[in-house]
Amino acid sequence: MHTSAQASGGWRTSSRSANNGTCVELACLGTTHAIRDSKSPDTGTLSLTSVQSADFFAAVKAGVFDRRR
Repeated sequence: MHTSAQASGGWRTSSRSANNGTCVELACLGTTHAIRDSKSPDTGTLSLTSVQSADFFAAVKAGVFDRRR
């Protein structure tokens, strides 16, 4: 899946991400979404279905993965 997304040029970075290489990239491949680390794109991807992606992004927006200070 990583190769297909890369070959099609489908990787996108959030417009809200800082330009310091500490963000993730997303590729939509039909009903599957691939997520990778922008500073290390060849180390693999996380592949999620559309439903899993919606749940994951809802959790991100809700702060579920935020670091506690």
